[in-house]
Amino acid sequence: MRFFWRYYLKLAGWETDLVFPYHHLKKYIIIVAPHTSNWDFIVGLAYRNLLGLDKVKFLGKKELFRFPFGILFRKLGGIPVDRQHHSNLVEEVVRIFSMYPEFALALSPEGTRSRVEKLRTGFYFIAAQAQVPIVPIGIDWKNKTAVFGSPVLPGDQGKDFESILSFYRSISGKHPDQGLMHL
Repeated sequence: MRFFWRYYLKLAGWETDLVFPYHHLKKYIIIVAPHTSNWDFIVGLAYRNLLGLDKVKFLGKKELFRFPFGILFRKLGGIPVDRQHHSNLVEEVVRIFSMYPEFALALSPEGTRSRVEKLRTGFYFIAAQAQVPIVPIGIDWKNKTAVFGSPVLPGDQGKDFESILSFYRSISGKHPDQGLMHL
């Protein structure tokens, strides 16, 4: 599949000579933004494979996991989430982190493709309780590349969010007006 994804990215004009700098981390949360289009998922899958991050899991709304697509999403590393019932997802994901010596999870900090006025906090609370770093990755549609931020170990939520937002302000989504540049 690596050949296929490299060919897809090259054909679409995306940079393919990238190396994920944090393979030494055993457990972490990747936050991928800005999430402004369904195409972000495809480009994200391509980079996940190209960068050797095939085992990184992701959360998705349970409706995406219905037959027949559920088979595909589970095979790709998806974990279905029921967003209608407010069960304690943070505690559930923290428990999953504690079960494995190596585990990585990719999330969208916006939680939607629409424009947001603030990031959601679930990813931060998961990382804080699981005591794992947050690795920001930007999917930059303007420059057709993935951009890697420095890992953030949760400590001071205000400072940490400012650091994360500062990283994303220069990254343009497929639909820039729905991105994070305004935050």
